[in-house]
Amino acid sequence: MSRFYQTPAFPAGAGPDFVNAAIELESACDGEQILGHLHAVEAEFGRQRVQRWGARTLDLDLIGMGSLVLPDAKTQQYWRQLPLAQQKTMAPRELVIPHPRLAERGFVLVPVMDVAPDWCHPTTGLTIRQMHDALPEALRQEVVAL
Repeated sequence: MSRFYQTPAFPAGAGPDFVNAAIELESACDGEQILGHLHAVEAEFGRQRVQRWGARTLDLDLIGMGSLVLPDAKTQQYWRQLPLAQQKTMAPRELVIPHPRLAERGFVLVPVMDVAPDWCHPTTGLTIRQMHDALPEALRQEVVAL
């Protein structure tokens, strides 16, 4: 498990600052089952999915699963390259693994650096460390260890 980090809400204005962390775990469950468990925990903490990227009490994401790519490389690339304006209004109907925008998010990469810096993205070939180091300094600096 990583340290806890304070970060600005994403997207900007979506609520108060967040606390972010990352864990690495082993499971016999498939991605859909894991995501179902994560959503159940969110619901226990009062999470209601009313608006995409709206204010939330808890947000648990499945970032990656080893070298697994779901549902396929073409769909993964589509969601990874989707412009921000469309990201705000569109959500995939199926599980997309690895998380399509993890390489753009300091609030993901900084905590994951604590637990899996050498994990390699199965479609880009970049490690967490390489994605982290490629982030603009400002995005890394807004992730503050608690």
